[in-house]
Amino acid sequence: MLIISKIMISNSAKSSSTKRDRKTVEKERRNTLKILYSELNSLLPRNDASSPKAIPDQIDDATNFIKQLQTNIENLKQTKDRRVSSSRTSYYSKNSPVQIEVRVNGSALVVTLVTGLECQFVFTEAIRIFHEENAEVVNANYCVTGNIVLHTIHAQIGEAATTDTVARITERLKKFEL
Repeated sequence: MLIISKIMISNSAKSSSTKRDRKTVEKERRNTLKILYSELNSLLPRNDASSPKAIPDQIDDATNFIKQLQTNIENLKQTKDRRVSSSRTSYYSKNSPVQIEVRVNGSALVVTLVTGLECQFVFTEAIRIFHEENAEVVNANYCVTGNIVLHTIHAQIGEAATTDTVARITERLKKFEL
């Protein structure tokens, strides 16, 4: 009987130590979650509310904020895609001896002209168009390979210039495609 009572005492001691361990583990888990909630809340923009919010409200705020950020990212990507697609305008015609590519980056304008030897006047006319549209030609160069001439013109559009200026320049350059 003495042996059985020692075993029972031993089992009850194990049982109480297991409960304490579970309680300790659960307490640590709650403390960890509390710290994580606090960190999450610190990442949110501050409201003028002076009273602290309950944790479920904090989580709702974080969820809404993340959704708002995702929407903002999508909008910015679409804006970027629109600007990139509108900033590069290529005009290549298989039948034309003149090929024109216009790229816009802010107030910088880069025009690439690919012509044959017989159409070198296009370069001079392009420079004239830039001058007439008050765009400052910063750099212009060319390269001749066989019967093909590659002209590159770097221009700076004035700050007062609008997107209409770029459209006018592009439209006028397109007229050289034969």
